[in-house]
Amino acid sequence: MAILTTIQPVSHNLGAFTVRRVLPSPGRIMVGPFIFVDQFGPAELPPGQGMDVRPHPHIGLATVTWLFEGAINHRDSLGTFATIRPGQVNLMTAGRGIVHSERGLPEEAHRPTRLYGMQTWLALPDGQEEIAPAFEAHRDLPLVEDGCASARVIMGTLWGKSAPTTQHSPTIYAEVLLAPGGALPIEAEAEERAVMLVGGEATLDGQPLILFTLAVLAPGAVLRLTSERGARVMLLGGAALGSERHVWWNFVSSSRDRIRQAREDWTGGRFPKVPGDEDEFIPLPQVPLTNSD
Repeated sequence: MAILTTIQPVSHNLGAFTVRRVLPSPGRIMVGPFIFVDQFGPAELPPGQGMDVRPHPHIGLATVTWLFEGAINHRDSLGTFATIRPGQVNLMTAGRGIVHSERGLPEEAHRPTRLYGMQTWLALPDGQEEIAPAFEAHRDLPLVEDGCASARVIMGTLWGKSAPTTQHSPTIYAEVLLAPGGALPIEAEAEERAVMLVGGEATLDGQPLILFTLAVLAPGAVLRLTSERGARVMLLGGAALGSERHVWWNFVSSSRDRIRQAREDWTGGRFPKVPGDEDEFIPLPQVPLTNSD
C-alpha cells in the first residue's frame, strides 16, 4: 500500500477563515521533523478581518510559513520585519526563545483580502534545541516542471533540485501543482514522508487522496501522484529525530521541565519584546489547543 495511514484534520473556525490541524495528532506526533501542520483557507476575508495574531513565544522549533494567496506582515523579537507573500518561504528558528506576531497588511484593511496557505513547525534536533534564534526568507526556490506538473522545492533536495532554506535536520518540503492529466513521481529518499491534498483532486498510486487529510506514505517506494482534473498537494517529511518531543501550546522540547520553564518565563515577562508591536500579547492559555501529552 502506498499510504500507511491517514490523519483527519481538527478544524478550528476563526470566524473569517478555518484552520485545519493534522499534526500533532493522537495517533502520530511527527513526520520527520514536522511536529505541527496547519492548513488555512482558501478564504475571502471581509474588510478589517485579516489575520491578526498578537505577539506570542516559541522555543525548540522552527516555523515555516508558506502562502498560496494573500500576504502577512511578520515581526519578531530579533527586530525582523517581513511581508510574507506567495512564493516566499519564511523560516523562523526559535531555538532558546523568540516572540513574533503575524498580522494583515494595514494598507489592505479597507478591502476584502484572500488568505490560503500553510503554517508548519519543525522540531529542532538533539543538540540544537537551544540554538540562537534566527530568521530567513527566500524567494529563489527551485521549480521543477514536467509537462502538466510542477513542483516548488521549499526545503531540502527533491527531483534533483535543492532549496537554499536552512535545514537543522534532513527535511523535505514542496508544493506540487498538477494540471488536468498531470503526474509526478514522489521520491523515496526521505526516511518519513507524507502528502496533503489542499486543493483539487489527486490519487497516489491509484489511491484517492482526501482533501485536507494528511496521508503518511510507506517508506522506501517511489510513488506516482496523478490528477485528472488538477490539484495542489503539499509533500513533507525528512529524517526522524533521535528522541521524543513534547508540545505544549507554542513550546516544543525533549524536556517537560524546559516547557514548564518557558511557561513561567512567558507569564513572568522574561521573553523579549517585538519591536514595533510591543503593546499587545497572547496570554498563556489554561488549556492549549496544541498539547501532545
